[in-house]
Amino acid sequence: MAVWDPPELYPKQEDAIMHPYRWGFVEAGTKSGKTFACLIWLIELALYIGGRGRNFWWVAPWYKQAKDIAFERIIASLPKEAIDVNKSDLTITIKVNGARIHCRSGEKPDTLYGDDVYAVVLDEATRMRPEVWPAVRSTLTATRGPARIVGNMRGRQNWVHKLALQAQAGTLQNAKYATLTSVDAADAGILDKTEIEDARATLPAEVFDELYMAIPTDKGSNPFGGKELAACLMPDFSTRPTMGWGWDLARKVDWTIGVGLDGDNAMTREVAMQHHSWRFILSRIVSETAGLPALVDETGIGDAQVERLREDGRRNFEGFIFTPQSRQQLLEDLAIGIHGAELGVVESSRAHNELLEFGYEFTRTKGVRYTVPDGYHDDAAMALALAYRRMRTRPPALRIL
Repeated sequence: MAVWDPPELYPKQEDAIMHPYRWGFVEAGTKSGKTFACLIWLIELALYIGGRGRNFWWVAPWYKQAKDIAFERIIASLPKEAIDVNKSDLTITIKVNGARIHCRSGEKPDTLYGDDVYAVVLDEATRMRPEVWPAVRSTLTATRGPARIVGNMRGRQNWVHKLALQAQAGTLQNAKYATLTSVDAADAGILDKTEIEDARATLPAEVFDELYMAIPTDKGSNPFGGKELAACLMPDFSTRPTMGWGWDLARKVDWTIGVGLDGDNAMTREVAMQHHSWRFILSRIVSETAGLPALVDETGIGDAQVERLREDGRRNFEGFIFTPQSRQQLLEDLAIGIHGAELGVVESSRAHNELLEFGYEFTRTKGVRYTVPDGYHDDAAMALALAYRRMRTRPPALRIL
């Protein structure tokens, strides 16, 4: 039985990932093949240096990414009869030698301490908290295991770029630095070159450079801007009266989030609810909003909920239907407000943390969109955008008691 018949990599993939250095740092453009190459690297190590009780880790920023990208693709890569799969804890045991590949989440860095690990991939590392690296590094100490730290380029200030610069300069021992660009992938036949040229023509130059060419910029590929968003931050919620609200609705998987703003568009409240009945959620919204103007997600299940909110003469609630176009326009308006320093965003609030994760996505059919990666939430950011829209369009002196 052949346990592993590895697919071929294109030359720059091979050079960036399959080298003998202990530490490999790869800053990459979108869809350049970094994840695919790292999957092959980790599987090969588990097969050839693995043994019973030896752990090999794949760490992603979020559980959903660990499950849907790494775990499922590793299972699909190996013969079913060659592995034992535990879906509850995302582990794959290779029968021939007992090595265990464990797909982990970097959401809580403290949970990564403790094990002895023989090789690690940190995928989308530029989206992880800096505390992830010390935790993972400690697991490699006893084994002297190698790591591949890979991610899309995200400005000059993230921890991966700072370590990568040390590897590039030769000041980090036994380390290799590489880039993989979307053009590299297109030259190898992985991507369609016309997609890249369309993106080049449509995106701002600095965004294209970072997202596709792995060239760092001061702003980064975040549509809200690093410096611009930082200029809007405040340490705590405003104590001035709330003047308007935005509500993004959900009940089970995502969160219902409400954001209140004062007369200068500074955050006064952020309310989060999950796993509650609609009766509880709507009662809380009515109580929190207290008759003030509110723009509420009216998409899908939200249609009936907005109707219920407007019962008994509560005309302060207005619905907003999300379509790809209306969502994009709402976020573009929010970006304009942030760039103009017209908002006050509480540092480390849900809204702030979500805004930091936004990037650009380009497709020929939908054009440029602002999106967060799979597995990330945007409920609070959307609630903030709704509140900002409500404040900009609210009727004067509306208050229904």
